[in-house]
Amino acid sequence: MASSTRRTDILSLIHIRSDGRRPHEIRHMSCHLGALPSTACGSALPTSACSGSALVSMGLTQVLCVVRGPCDIGRRSDELPDRATLDVSMRTTPFSSPGDRRNVNPSTDRRLIEQSHLLQKVLSASILLHLYPKSKISVTVMVLADDGGRLEAAINAATLALMDAGIPLKDMVCACSAGRWNAGGSDDIVVDLNRREIQTATGMGGGGGGTSDTIYLPVATMPQRGTIVLSQCESRLSGDADAFAQVLEAAMVGCQMVMDVMAAAVRERGMGLWKAKEGKANVMLNDW
Repeated sequence: MASSTRRTDILSLIHIRSDGRRPHEIRHMSCHLGALPSTACGSALPTSACSGSALVSMGLTQVLCVVRGPCDIGRRSDELPDRATLDVSMRTTPFSSPGDRRNVNPSTDRRLIEQSHLLQKVLSASILLHLYPKSKISVTVMVLADDGGRLEAAINAATLALMDAGIPLKDMVCACSAGRWNAGGSDDIVVDLNRREIQTATGMGGGGGGTSDTIYLPVATMPQRGTIVLSQCESRLSGDADAFAQVLEAAMVGCQMVMDVMAAAVRERGMGLWKAKEGKANVMLNDW
């Protein structure tokens, strides 16, 4: 424990975080569009009946999103005459959390229900739902590994899966978090917090956080429009709003960096589809 404390103090003195990143540096992010085979909605194979999918990794956090639709609604009473119905569900695997192996029920877990509602509101602000009246768009998010920032990773994965499904959006929705706390003699604003940093910022896990100067702020933006669609701060702040404004600005810069990675993945996916259409795609077979 003593060696761990000394290492943390040394890293804070040189402004290096516990995972080796600078304060304004996001985690390594990878995006893969079309992670699952796409088929028509209502296929005989429910596991393959997806219109689009995406696999997003932000550090050690990994999220898979599947989009189905637009398709018909089973009951006419659930139809909306002027827009499509957006059904969003968020689930976790039993092995996603490093210290908790229980099987979480998404219909009763309050945290998952809250994040599902937030995800639905974020996507509703971007999807052009009025183009698909009396239809349904289903978005299912599965958290495969949770090392902090699963809501932000879910938002990014859902955006890419919707684009892979060909559903029109007003703009890409990019999500990133920022935080600030007094720990180890450091008062830096950090971007894209991992699980350990979130526990420190929220005062969980005995990290020394949870004071009135502590801020943990997940943010989702539409960068090309300059619009904030999600900004959730559960901390009680002291003093003026300057501290919150600084963290919000850092989170928006992080969203811009996330957008660059997502835009590169979309271009790569589009180039691969174009090569496949022209018959120039390279097929790689596993060497068994």
